[in-house]
Amino acid sequence: MFQNVWNEIEGRPPGHGIRDYDIFYFDDGALSWEAEDTVIKAAQTLFADLPVMVEVRNEARVHLWYEDKFGVPAKPFTSATDAIDSFASTTCCVGMTNDSRGLSIHAPHGLEDIFGLHLRPNPRLAPRAVYESKVRDYRARWPSITSDAWPT
Repeated sequence: MFQNVWNEIEGRPPGHGIRDYDIFYFDDGALSWEAEDTVIKAAQTLFADLPVMVEVRNEARVHLWYEDKFGVPAKPFTSATDAIDSFASTTCCVGMTNDSRGLSIHAPHGLEDIFGLHLRPNPRLAPRAVYESKVRDYRARWPSITSDAWPT
């Protein structure tokens, strides 16, 4: 979501620079890779006609693979929003839900930095290298982005 806001602010077309669209769910009763893969394959079928990549992940499983990928252990998340709250930049800690109650936005750090094209580190879980990699990657696609340094 935040990347399309950046596209609008920078006058770029919707979808510019977006590599994939993330869909998170939380099912702590189905922690096997096979259960998650079943959901991923169903989503691939559902979104097959879209010209974008949609990545689906069970946030209840992150603690099972996070240390192997990023070098630090992760405690099990308690919900999808708990997982969102741990993203490497507070600016990216945003999620949207559309359910029987309607559309709701989860943005624990607010939306000001998104509209200000500014990244702030979130050292809750992600290591410094992950944040700094995101900063470089986002700046390559949205050059006007500014950022804060990782806290010492």
